[in-house]
Amino acid sequence: MPKAMNLLFLPGDGIGPEVMAEVRRVADWLAANRGLSFAITHGLVGGASYDAHGTPLTDDTMAQAMDADAVLLGAVGGPKWDSLDFSLKPERGLLRLRKDMDLFANLRPAVVFEALAEASTLKTDLVAGLDIMIVRELTGGVYFGEPRGIESLPDGSRRGVNTQVYTTAEIHRVARVAFDIARRRGNRVVSVEKSNVMESGLLWRQEVQALRDSEYTDIDLSHMYADNCAMQLVRNPKQFDVIVTDNLFGDMLSDEAAMLTGSLGMLPSASLGKGDANGRRRALYEPVHGSAPDIAGQGLANPLATILSFAMLLRYSFALGVEADWIEQAAARVLAKNLRTADILQPGATQVSTSGMGDAVLLELDALRPRAAKQG
Repeated sequence: MPKAMNLLFLPGDGIGPEVMAEVRRVADWLAANRGLSFAITHGLVGGASYDAHGTPLTDDTMAQAMDADAVLLGAVGGPKWDSLDFSLKPERGLLRLRKDMDLFANLRPAVVFEALAEASTLKTDLVAGLDIMIVRELTGGVYFGEPRGIESLPDGSRRGVNTQVYTTAEIHRVARVAFDIARRRGNRVVSVEKSNVMESGLLWRQEVQALRDSEYTDIDLSHMYADNCAMQLVRNPKQFDVIVTDNLFGDMLSDEAAMLTGSLGMLPSASLGKGDANGRRRALYEPVHGSAPDIAGQGLANPLATILSFAMLLRYSFALGVEADWIEQAAARVLAKNLRTADILQPGATQVSTSGMGDAVLLELDALRPRAAKQG
């Protein structure tokens, strides 16, 4: 028997438990049909953890995350906890996971499924077939730089200060992730910054170029200012393959790219740490959508983003590209059959529940399995 993959599932709040339940069904299918072995532990995070333990993430759960081969998270937050002190808000649990696990590279794919191309706010011909990967530096830059804060001035006014700062090591490690991903795709990377007005941006451009020239000469690297990149994403998004950028610009550009796809309910993400001597890296996977407490418990939630996050988990934490491909193909086939949850419902489509979408994905995995086996 293969060694069990040690996974920590953190369903979280709102629709989190519902969508994570559908992922568990996919994992069970893989165990039964592909001989994979999962050791899955469940924990609490966010508001659910606060309600049970008075903190958005306990030390025990944090320790489990550090020991896991990969962590899959549902969603955190909701108005129920809005009045809590900032240090106790549900989102602090997610931020602690990212910080303590040193998850420095955020992967945000923006993929337009053929069946959903018309749902984009852009013209269909601009987004049909879109497949972009944005690699965002996640633990440095202006969100974490020092000094920071708000101070009072002698004249009675106030000043807010945040510091944008990067080092060679921080730039190189996230650029390596982008270059390595590009080698599995189209061998093209666009590095994004504001080197025309920011010294940190100039350093970013120089160090990304230096790394490419010394270790990744097979990669076609180009550079683009962040404001131009934002414009190009809505002008001609299919010119991009892999984009690598800093924390601030990545935050904005990944959300812009997400809207090209037509629905946040379809988008997965991954946050990766540094690989150890054995090649293992800590990793957290989660859907981009929020906890949607207004529809929690009603069977209306779209589980596809979380299921696709699980596909990323298989691909990036365990190099199980075949199984990841199957899951992604199954999702595409379900959509092609006009099955939709409420968030992506279109005229003429059939609405299904959260579990109904899970049923449909499993049926497509059944259909893919014998064909893939014959091809193999």
